[in-house]
Amino acid sequence: MTDLFEFDNAIREKYIYFCGVDEAGRGPLAGDVYAAAVVFDKNVIIEGINDSKKISEKKREILFDEIISKASDYSIATSSIAEIEEINILNAAMLAMKRAIEGLKKVPEIALIDGNKSPLVSCETMTIIKGDANSQSIAAASILAKVARDRYMRQIDVEFPEYHFSKHKGYGTKLHYQMIEEHGICEYHRPSFLKKVLNKNGSK
Repeated sequence: MTDLFEFDNAIREKYIYFCGVDEAGRGPLAGDVYAAAVVFDKNVIIEGINDSKKISEKKREILFDEIISKASDYSIATSSIAEIEEINILNAAMLAMKRAIEGLKKVPEIALIDGNKSPLVSCETMTIIKGDANSQSIAAASILAKVARDRYMRQIDVEFPEYHFSKHKGYGTKLHYQMIEEHGICEYHRPSFLKKVLNKNGSK
């Protein structure tokens, strides 16, 4: 945790106001893709923060509230299933990141982006491979995006309980594929991710 905090402090030697940015939901077969941007003031340390994939769902929910309470600014944004289908998932994820950055109260001097590709935004950007394991602000953004998306998938589960979205969150698990085989796809599925299944089943 200290390493993540120190990484951000090193950024502060050159930039006063910056955000960490990450996305959640590039891989699933269903649902919007989410992104978040988080800004922390100097000396804010959140214990236990890490890459969202390495933290339990219960812990992520607790950290979500702590991040929101301690961040000087944050923004959560999405890119829709229709946009994913139209411009592909990578570009849709970049669009969600762009919207998250633009949703902040003011434009950051630089946005620290998890991964190796950056959205086109009005501020400077820095891409960081495994950024959610290196930067506290990126790790925080990872948690906000993941928790927000998981909550959204649980809402979809209420509407379409036969797919068990609350269990797999839209990812391509054995259970999810079984439910698609049984029920076909719903409005929240991404057809471009399911071409083989749809062709096999005659697009039922």
